[in-house]
Amino acid sequence: MPLLFPFMKRKMERLNSELYIENCYIMQENEKLRKKAQLLNQENQALLSKLKQKLSRTNNTANPNKAPEPNDPDLNLCKNASNKPTSSKPQGAK
Repeated sequence: MPLLFPFMKRKMERLNSELYIENCYIMQENEKLRKKAQLLNQENQALLSKLKQKLSRTNNTANPNKAPEPNDPDLNLCKNASNKPTSSKPQGAK
């Protein structure tokens, strides 16, 4: 393999540095978004818990002998929501 001319080597090094800096910026942004998603998920879980309590109180007041329905779709909206942050890899990436 022939040696690169010095100007080509410098150009490749500069391009590599630019790509490295861009990659660092993207990773920082991903971390910010991951933290924001985690906070939103926590807020969502807290609101869902409040909603379940409110519905439970309403159901108990309206019909004190009836137990809450475990398969009530309103109470299971976020049943499959995950507390784990999602991967920052694009789909198809290995």
